[in-house]
Amino acid sequence: MSELEENKRTQILIIGIAGGLAQILARIILQDHPEWEVIGVDARDLDHVEPIKGLTLLKMRYSRGNFEKIFRENQFDYVYHLARMSHSQVGNENLSKRLELSVMGTNRILDLSLRFGVKKAIVLSTFHVYGALADNSIFLTEDAPLKADMVYSQLRDVVEMDQICVNWMYKYQSRMDTVVLRPCNIIGSKIQNTMTKYLNSSFALKPIDYNPIFQFIHEFDMAQVLYRTIDELPTGVYNVATNEFISLKDAINIVSKKGIPFPMFIAGKLNNVLKYAKLDVPDYLISYLKYSCLISNDQLKKYLGENFYRFSIKESIKLSSI
Repeated sequence: MSELEENKRTQILIIGIAGGLAQILARIILQDHPEWEVIGVDARDLDHVEPIKGLTLLKMRYSRGNFEKIFRENQFDYVYHLARMSHSQVGNENLSKRLELSVMGTNRILDLSLRFGVKKAIVLSTFHVYGALADNSIFLTEDAPLKADMVYSQLRDVVEMDQICVNWMYKYQSRMDTVVLRPCNIIGSKIQNTMTKYLNSSFALKPIDYNPIFQFIHEFDMAQVLYRTIDELPTGVYNVATNEFISLKDAINIVSKKGIPFPMFIAGKLNNVLKYAKLDVPDYLISYLKYSCLISNDQLKKYLGENFYRFSIKESIKLSSI
């Protein structure tokens, strides 16, 4: 190793820093490695992001010019792609924006990472790519087909993003490490995603004729997985889930929310009514209120151990309460 390499300061790029999960990750990294430099970028407003020593915030659009400039001015060792538009924004007017960010933006990020010598790119996907279907096997593995976009167009962008990353991973694995993570439902007080809002809503749809099984992971535990991916996960695709699971009704009872009891056959109509009051859930989530979509964590445990999570599933649900 040359003297220049020994003296080089480790640099990390986190894309999507306005999100709560990204901020938890940045804090964990800099607590363990205060000598490292983390640059966080996002197209969204950054005024709410708390200052963290060692974290530089940049507000920018996800365009090729902006990204190329930041790659040219730095020498990133690791790149986290955590940026996705929330699928609670399901209107057709947002489809082109989601495709721009999830599909075109991902291509730019991977291309620039390869060109500028990034050691590892870490991409956050989701278990939603598998789809909640009646014929799902119990505990889907990473090689299960991605069927979500067959049912709901709202998930087309995230399925395409996932496929882009997996194809890229195999094509360039000799030149750059790439890790794709497909976590189960991430919940927590800092991450205002669809599932966290659903659990905490008094108007959450609560089916009376179905009781699917869910997996949850606390935002802090998910951030720890992201952090440990730097050194401990080789190139590959990994489902992320704890060893525990819980029924939907038991999860809602833990947060003491009554919800809106309904028979599943009127779910679509009832959700249309709630949309007018801005209390709706994304249409795709209705399938997950009917059919279980459980993922296997065997591949992840090969590298991170049998059970390293800090929070149990019941603790995670309680702590997600707003």
